[in-house]
Amino acid sequence: MEINLLLGEFFGTMILILLGNGTVANVLLSQSKGENSGWMVITTGWGFAVMVGVFVALAFGSPAHLNPAVTIAFAVSGGDFSLLLPFITAQMLGAFTGATLVWIHHGPHWKVTKDQGIKLACFCTSPAIRNYRMNLISEIIGTFVLVLGVAAIFAKELSPGMGPLLVGALVWGIGIGLGGPTGYAINPARDLGPRLAHWLLPISDKGDSDFAYSPIPVFGPAIGAVLAGLFLLAFPVF
Repeated sequence: MEINLLLGEFFGTMILILLGNGTVANVLLSQSKGENSGWMVITTGWGFAVMVGVFVALAFGSPAHLNPAVTIAFAVSGGDFSLLLPFITAQMLGAFTGATLVWIHHGPHWKVTKDQGIKLACFCTSPAIRNYRMNLISEIIGTFVLVLGVAAIFAKELSPGMGPLLVGALVWGIGIGLGGPTGYAINPARDLGPRLAHWLLPISDKGDSDFAYSPIPVFGPAIGAVLAGLFLLAFPVF
């Protein structure tokens, strides 16, 4: 396997998390210039974060999955599982690194922010209403839509640059339409990598990392990915 593929997944995911969680931190942390700017800013920021991350990964020659769920889905639909472990490893490391950069970038704001839940939200997701069964279903649905949308976008030949732009718009749409119940992780690396960073980093008065919830944004997207991969097998038009 070419090292550039793994570098693409690492750096693309790193940028995804730096800009995505950076947006959340900008909106939530005390005394930030973006404080209280709201859900539309968060969903828009994540859409652009995905777009830029995909561009970075593609520049390295990677397929720009940036998400274990996407890797799982295309492994299921394509029958080739050789990329699964190396890609997921690179994505997890990239997500952890991106979250660490978010912590560094917003240095003094962690101390002046008193709400521990807000600090955690700058790293990983949590449900609006904690109902593990429904939270799992929400993540399955959101991830299924993500994979189906990505497959549809790349089903036909596109003009250069259009693919990442449309994937960013897709994630923006998922955030606006489906993101309310769980914060739409739809990506195990996006949640678990930064959650581990929150746990390990010396963040001022950070509180608990909520590992009780952490299986939901890991297994929900994984299940959604398998279902989407099977769907793509059943409908080879994609």
